[in-house]
Amino acid sequence: MDRIQLLKQTMDRAVETCNVAGVNLLVTRNGKEDLYLESGLMDVENKVPIRRDTIFRLFSQTKPITAAAAMILMERGELDLISPVSDFIPSYNDQTYFDNGVPKPVPAPIRIQDLLRMTSGLTYDDPSLLSGAQTKVIFDDCKARLGTDHEMTTYELASRLGEVTLEFAPSERFLYGTSADVLGAVIEVVSGMKLGEFLKKEIFDPLGMQDTAFYVEEKKQPRLAKAYRTVTENGSAHLELYTDNNLGICNAMDHAPAYEAGGAGLTSTLDDYNKFAAMLLNEGTYNGVRILKPATVRFMTRGELLPEQQPSFNTWTGLNGFSYNCLMRICKFPAQAGLMVSPGEYGWDGWLGVFFANLPAENMTILMGTQKVDAGTFDLTRKLKNILLSEL
Repeated sequence: MDRIQLLKQTMDRAVETCNVAGVNLLVTRNGKEDLYLESGLMDVENKVPIRRDTIFRLFSQTKPITAAAAMILMERGELDLISPVSDFIPSYNDQTYFDNGVPKPVPAPIRIQDLLRMTSGLTYDDPSLLSGAQTKVIFDDCKARLGTDHEMTTYELASRLGEVTLEFAPSERFLYGTSADVLGAVIEVVSGMKLGEFLKKEIFDPLGMQDTAFYVEEKKQPRLAKAYRTVTENGSAHLELYTDNNLGICNAMDHAPAYEAGGAGLTSTLDDYNKFAAMLLNEGTYNGVRILKPATVRFMTRGELLPEQQPSFNTWTGLNGFSYNCLMRICKFPAQAGLMVSPGEYGWDGWLGVFFANLPAENMTILMGTQKVDAGTFDLTRKLKNILLSEL
């Protein structure tokens, strides 16, 4: 059986077993399309098949784009990565952190580099963490105000996060959290533009990413995939429609939000995201348009955590052999990985299962689209990636 058959069979099986409602896969290599495959539905209730132009909620796959926006400002001399966040958002002055459960003044401020490395001490709304419980109050308020005339803005959310007691002292270790959302607000302050406006002007329009935005306009709404949760009862799995607004992101994506989440808010298609991925793979250019300079892309895609920060990242199951920088995983030790990888490979995924990987050594990009609750990089992602890389 050839790889196309294996990939399609694996995708079909995932749909049949209700692992996903639908999935599509796009692979490019040496600047040309290598394959495109699709299986299943983007809308189970109305039996609408997943298609190449299906629009997905990116959630955390938004993060590499936000990092690229920060790199644009860095190479223009407008943003110094060692600057304290408090230079841009005053609430980050005089912060505290939890030291064995006791709030203490931070020994050093959160810096922009901490936001790019997720070493800020900021958390997501995880009530099991002391800092996460405080963060949850902010996100609950953000969700409650969705659809009102006083929605929480990007800057307000970031500013309120500055009042939260940090889970640990800045730069002490890695912890996945709201750093990219704060970075989005910093980009707004530095650029004098809303995050969405800056991304559109500097990245989306130049690259021709016409289906990438913080919401889906009315005429494109029929192309927006629905999100599903896999529920197993009595040994049998079925799909359950998901309609909640995770992390303050409007699930319906039906209006321009006040809170443009640099860590989770974008929607896109595989073809659109492939243009961004190709730009990075080509060291900053796509179709003759330069977004970043080659040295900036190398800085963005070859970094890693500090030795004292790496152990806390190593606890992330499935990311053995990787480090983290500029809001992406970066493969440093392929022999340690639990799936087929390539040296120097980088990328990220999303909470609903979208996946992106650039493999510079192979001049290759892998993109997968689906909308499965709590997915991230999950078993289907790994199976497809193993099939693809086993033949290189």
